Amino acid sequence: MKTLTEAEGLEYGKRTHTYNSRKAQEIGKWADDQLNHGNDYQEIHMGLYRAYFVEGLNIGEDQVLLDIASQCGLPVDEVSEVLKSRSYSEAIDKDWEKSRSYGVTGVPTFVYKGRGVVGAQPYEMLEQLVKES
Repeated sequence: MKTLTEAEGLEYGKRTHTYNSRKAQEIGKWADDQLNHGNDYQEIHMGLYRAYFVEGLNIGEDQVLLDIASQCGLPVDEVSEVLKSRSYSEAIDKDWEKSRSYGVTGVPTFVYKGRGVVGAQPYEMLEQLVKES
């Protein structure tokens, strides 16, 4: 994984643990939804990546997520409410259900017109997926 991320110019730290990312997914989904309300909170995705894959932080802990949100300029009170209420849990369940229907078995998975390619793939493989779909 380190070789692949370096090839793409992304940092990748030494990870010693795997943490539950469910709450982070909910925050990411909420941030995406905020685009519909005129707020661009897309920086949270890179913040979550950096926290987990570079810094090795536990993105399953509320305080870690609130700190990341703050560093990314998100309204911490709103993020805190999303975490407390778990208001995006159902949306994530639906995303996971959709992923299972596509046959997703790992990340990343790229889906185009009902066909998918699992795992980090070279550009040529993704180009082939698009051309053949």
